[in-house]
Amino acid sequence: MKERAYAKINLALDVKRRREDGYHDLEMIMAPITLHDLLYIDVIDEGIEISTNNRMIPVNEKNIVYKIISLVKDIYHIEKGVRVHIFKHIPMQAGLAGGSADGAACLRALNRLFRLNLGYDVLAELGGKVGADIPFCVYQKMAFVQGTGEKLEFINGKLDCHLLLVKPKRGVSTKLAFSRLDLAQCDHPDCGKMKQAIINHDYQGVIDQLGNSLEQPSLQLVKDIEQIREDLLMLGFDGALMSGSGSCVFGLTRDTQLLDRAHATLRRKYPFVCRSMFQS
Repeated sequence: MKERAYAKINLALDVKRRREDGYHDLEMIMAPITLHDLLYIDVIDEGIEISTNNRMIPVNEKNIVYKIISLVKDIYHIEKGVRVHIFKHIPMQAGLAGGSADGAACLRALNRLFRLNLGYDVLAELGGKVGADIPFCVYQKMAFVQGTGEKLEFINGKLDCHLLLVKPKRGVSTKLAFSRLDLAQCDHPDCGKMKQAIINHDYQGVIDQLGNSLEQPSLQLVKDIEQIREDLLMLGFDGALMSGSGSCVFGLTRDTQLLDRAHATLRRKYPFVCRSMFQS
């Protein structure tokens, strides 16, 4: 069985407060995009076997897909084994939820393979036990996300524009970014206004509300993030923002010729440059 695992970007990300349990309460506008990994999943006699085209990704119990399979097998008493090959396109430590997308895709596939007949609400709850972004990735729909990622309010709207994704060589550890976050110094975008701009098909409103609290610590950790954002804006993109905790930056434009020129220019400078669109 083949399942696509779509990446996401954050059009707005506001870290509201640090909780007593050490986690942070967030408000985010998250959107699935067409960049995706591919998972090839088969039933085997026993055990869990993971393989991938990316040598940097663990294939043992540290892998998020392995964790998902182990959880589902334990809860639903599945005796058969599962083999998964993960063909990666989404870069690591980019803020694009590549690992969470893979975990969510695995959940959807296991649901069909073993005829569990679980609703997406149950799959999202299961996924939340493994990763905070997995509930969103299960649904693959644009959403206003709150809490640590468990509260989803879907947004009926479509953004008619193109994306250019650019990631420098260095990634950003999400844990390290949050540990360096200064809530008094970081940006606090208005996710409510971003949601309304999307609903109203207000492209300029979306551009105006772009913002990410985690840019403050991540810019300190990877200096290239700021340079990429400046490059995108200098080239003529309407807006540019780091996604998630970084280090990938996206640019928004409606000009396909600009998109192609920028792609050709920036791929000579950075290791990962990719055209994409919002997943409908």
